[in-house]
Amino acid sequence: MQNNAVARRSWREGVTRRQWRSLIAANLGWLFDGFETYALILTVGQVLRTLDPSAPQSSIAFLSGATIAVTLLGWGIGGILGGVFADYFGRRRTLLVAIVLYAVFTGLTAASWDLTSFLVLRFVTGFALGSEWGTGASLIAEIWPSHARAKAAGLMQCGLGLGFFIASACWYFVAPVGPQAWRIMFLIGVLPAFFALWLRRSVPESEQWTKANTRRHSLRERRRENLTRDEVSYTRLTLRQIFADPELRKRTILGSLMSLTTTLGWWGISTWVPLYVSGIAADSGRSATTWASAAGMIYNVGAIAGYIGFGFIADRVGRKPATMLYFAASLLLTPVLFLWTHDLGLVVVVLIINGFFTLGQYTWMPVWLPELYPTHLRATGAAFVFNAARFVAFLGPLLAGAIISALGGYGVAATVVGLIYLLGLVVAPFCPETRGTSLAD
Repeated sequence: MQNNAVARRSWREGVTRRQWRSLIAANLGWLFDGFETYALILTVGQVLRTLDPSAPQSSIAFLSGATIAVTLLGWGIGGILGGVFADYFGRRRTLLVAIVLYAVFTGLTAASWDLTSFLVLRFVTGFALGSEWGTGASLIAEIWPSHARAKAAGLMQCGLGLGFFIASACWYFVAPVGPQAWRIMFLIGVLPAFFALWLRRSVPESEQWTKANTRRHSLRERRRENLTRDEVSYTRLTLRQIFADPELRKRTILGSLMSLTTTLGWWGISTWVPLYVSGIAADSGRSATTWASAAGMIYNVGAIAGYIGFGFIADRVGRKPATMLYFAASLLLTPVLFLWTHDLGLVVVVLIINGFFTLGQYTWMPVWLPELYPTHLRATGAAFVFNAARFVAFLGPLLAGAIISALGGYGVAATVVGLIYLLGLVVAPFCPETRGTSLAD
């Protein structure tokens, strides 16, 4: 009897093949995004030296930050519009279009002939990248059962870490090719286009979205003055409605501030991990290129565990305490890594722990955000919160790059930017706890 009781409590019990396919699709979509994003982080220095050889060495950090910032701007715009598109035209269709566009423009990035063309293609690629997350998060939330929803969201989010890890591994072998090796990395990004064929055949559409979309169309055929307040929300532009409703507006603002914490914290700090570790390696007489790739892989081992772990922690203690735990740990671990760790052996340990919290904390968004919005607004709300922060977060790489260029070190820049985690710790207590609640229709 005890074994049967334990079996019934397994979070995997009752999960269907249809639900697993939706998770695989969302995870792979995010994995491809992770690969492309980290490919940029790993190669940006080589890209700049190839496309703008006249740039002084002292400006490389600033130009690297500017390149990442352009990608973030495109990501922010594409992410918000992608969420709106997913609420009107479906989760599966949006995911399919985003993956195809991403693959095409990533491949074109490999053909960049100067810095301007590279930046333009980075912006467009970022636009396509941004469309995937809100769509996948909404699909998982709506298809998976409530007892396994948070854990599935963590498994979806770990795709980003897997993509980062694969990009680091690929760069380890591709980097020795020479100064044009970065082009190979972006050509590899074309491969996800083939995944779109499987996605089109095998991944189901969300039944909750289908019902909500049917209701939206039926309500639009009625006269507006005969609609209730709840029914009017179906007829308004989704982006307008998440601010028109007072409670949704409050959730959107609070969520956006926490999203800013996570996004600016990671892009403004952790993107410098490969360069920071490669510098320590060079000072120790080791290969800077090899250790840059190794640092990315080590960091993302911790991140993958952090992504998955968040879902289990959030189901045990609640969404709010889990998120605050990750914020507090990230605040403490930033100076530990960038100011106080200079031995390569110790760096490995700290990288794993740091990755668990600083990158793993992203899982609060696919776990918590879909539970804050009704189905007909879910992708728009989640995508807006996830992506709007990038319109401010792009300043993080610029600020850090400027501080690094001025002071010649990563420690002070990382510690200053890391204070953003205090914002998350202040805001999180005001958000509603949703553990154990049903997903709103």
